Amino acid sequence: MDNSSQLCKLFVGGLNVDTDDDGLRKHFEQYGQLTDCVVVVNKQLQRSRCFGFVTYSSAEEADAAMAARPHVVDGTNVELKRAVAREDAGKPEALAKVKKIFIGGLKDDIEDEHLNEYFSQFGEIEKAEVIAEKETGKKRGFGFVHFTDNDSADKAVVLKFHNINGHKVEVKKALTKQEMQATGRGGRGGRGMRGGQNSVLGHLAKCGHCETKSFKKTSNQTGRKITSQNLICTSSSCYRTRSIAKFIYHLCSKMRACSCR
Repeated sequence: MDNSSQLCKLFVGGLNVDTDDDGLRKHFEQYGQLTDCVVVVNKQLQRSRCFGFVTYSSAEEADAAMAARPHVVDGTNVELKRAVAREDAGKPEALAKVKKIFIGGLKDDIEDEHLNEYFSQFGEIEKAEVIAEKETGKKRGFGFVHFTDNDSADKAVVLKFHNINGHKVEVKKALTKQEMQATGRGGRGGRGMRGGQNSVLGHLAKCGHCETKSFKKTSNQTGRKITSQNLICTSSSCYRTRSIAKFIYHLCSKMRACSCR
């Protein structure tokens, strides 16, 4: 697998505030040799920011740690996922947990079975499809792969560019309309406050504890079922929930989405 070193680094979120480098290392070195292990600290407060990174000597060892999810470190349930490149960490879609990926730049000689054969190296696949026009059967130059686990999708996305049948293709997370609206990439709500929303979600991506979660409720005005997106902090030291739509400017200016900053 090309650039497999990118798959060796894992993000650990929701750490106990008392967990230090040694505690983190003690837990994760049971899955393989660590070349780096660090709990990120707020330098001004000299206090843990409740997340960190572990880097293994091989992608196989990192896979072993991912396969052992969920993890409990110092009595606290933590989140483990692939670390993204620094330039991608601020992108709002970095927060999304998905099992489906989008593959762009597909040539006409690439079929469903080629996608299935290539991407099976990242994990078990439910479905692989090259999208074509219903009327003419003409291929539209893109496709999707559905994995059974979100880590498989993360691995493919972390590597970003892939070579299939001698052609370079690009892989991204396939987001639903609700997820795109939550990340500020779609819907009317994203306009006018897109910059603020991206700033906040970029902060939260680095924070590592906050997730966007959907829940359905009944509108008092129309009586219809509507889907609302909330921002939830999963840190053991913070249980605040903030509605993105109502608090976006407050979050952007004060960065008080949670206590992990």
